[in-house]
Amino acid sequence: MKFFVDTAEIDEIKELNDLGMVDGVTTNPSLIAKSGRDILEVTKEICSIVSGPVSAEVVALEADDMLAEGRKLAKIADNIAVKVPLTWAGLKTCKTLTDEGTMVNVTLCFSANQALLAAKAGATFISPFIGRLDDLNMDGLDLIEDIRTIYDNYGFETQVLAASIRSANHMSECAKIGADVATAPPKVIKAMANHVLTDKGLATFMADAEKAGIKIV
Repeated sequence: MKFFVDTAEIDEIKELNDLGMVDGVTTNPSLIAKSGRDILEVTKEICSIVSGPVSAEVVALEADDMLAEGRKLAKIADNIAVKVPLTWAGLKTCKTLTDEGTMVNVTLCFSANQALLAAKAGATFISPFIGRLDDLNMDGLDLIEDIRTIYDNYGFETQVLAASIRSANHMSECAKIGADVATAPPKVIKAMANHVLTDKGLATFMADAEKAGIKIV
């Protein structure tokens, strides 16, 4: 499963990228606003750091306007994936951009039917939102599983990009289901390394090393 980091903060991207934990980056208007930087400027910098897909989202609502924005974003770098919402206008934009050879990430997916439409429109990625479904007392992981089944049934090449991930448990569950990609905030990716027994065992080892006077360097 590929790891995309869900942030527009350059330092966070660099840290994880240096560890080999970044296969791509996803951004959205909220993350760009949080960064306090111009969308074109910060997206270009991210693309220079990461070799994998970098999702940059349109802010228009009508298909013609989305298409114009998408074409402008696509010119930033070869690894741009234009992000469009799962609306009818977004699907129209997806089809056109895909036909032009641009990667497209269709976002804000909350149903298997929506995911099926995105695949038919040629989306490179479909982004089902796990956490937001969980907030409504629905199991977001069930949606990932349903989409995986449908895509496998018919050989769709659209990659399942699990999004709105809130916990390390979401990451492992998505991997077990077979999501192609999971995008998560840096803190969630880092939390995957944590385990209480690791901390307990390390504390014991360090205490014993100190008692025995063990030194390596």
